[in-house]
Amino acid sequence: METNEHSKTDVKLLADRIKAEVHKVIVGQDSLIDQLIAGILANGHILIEGVPGIAKTLAAKLIAKSISCGFSRIQFTPDLMPSDILGTNVFNVKESRFEFHAGPIFANLILIDEINRSPAKTQSALFEAMEERQISIDGTTRIMDLPFLVFATQNPIEHEGTYRLPEAQLDRFIFKIIINYPEQEQEIEILNRAHNRKSRPETEEINAVAGKEEILAAQEAVKLIHIEEPLRKYIAQIVGLTRNNPSIYLGASPRASIHLMNAAKAFAAIEGRDFVIPEDIRLAAIPVLNHRILLTPEKEMEGITTDRVIRQIIDTLEVPR
Repeated sequence: METNEHSKTDVKLLADRIKAEVHKVIVGQDSLIDQLIAGILANGHILIEGVPGIAKTLAAKLIAKSISCGFSRIQFTPDLMPSDILGTNVFNVKESRFEFHAGPIFANLILIDEINRSPAKTQSALFEAMEERQISIDGTTRIMDLPFLVFATQNPIEHEGTYRLPEAQLDRFIFKIIINYPEQEQEIEILNRAHNRKSRPETEEINAVAGKEEILAAQEAVKLIHIEEPLRKYIAQIVGLTRNNPSIYLGASPRASIHLMNAAKAFAAIEGRDFVIPEDIRLAAIPVLNHRILLTPEKEMEGITTDRVIRQIIDTLEVPR
């Protein structure tokens, strides 16, 4: 990747290859797939929320299959312990020494199913690894192999036996992607594909079209994307308005501003541009901000959603030219 322009083209081609593979199985859900790829390019962890059966886990598995890297899936349960995901030191009697047995967190792309099923202690162990890209066990620090990305899913409806993620932990995710039901035409296509597939697993149709080094190079290329000062100011205005909005009890942090800028750069790269435009920021705003603000109890009782409030904030601002 000799030039910045060449880098941008490569990033777009890389994203297009991954999208084409995933669409062999997934019908529709274009924004979900774009956001998953953008999250990877921005080197961010992603939380996916939606009711069961709408391909949350499948989409993450297919993205992972399209990238030639270490993948692990962890089902979070109420009895899961930190050592179950991080690993533990085991005494080797034969050699009279402790040996570290790595847990499933030691992979490049980790899928956490139902992240809110495990208690705070286990969640905290995961979030330390997410934040620092390293873990410490018995005084030894172990660095994660890069890229290191977490896709986590949760069900917004079922609350029995779940542990709500605190705001500080939610803030570790660059995106919270909310998936809705497919349109009827899309559901018919889903049925047709399932019928034609017979008993073959969906993942059999997916080929690895990107390697670890390509992903790391693309992440570096995204960092180099240009964003004009008026657009950086636009990001600060959007995030700033979440802090003094009458509908919002808790506004977004400066980390949200950084994530919004990085996500906008990733969306620009996916489109083959080496510069950010206002539409990239608007596209990234809802998935970046919707888990970083808390509505007032009154607005929640009225059925107002964070998506709606974020859209209202964006609509009140003049778009930079």
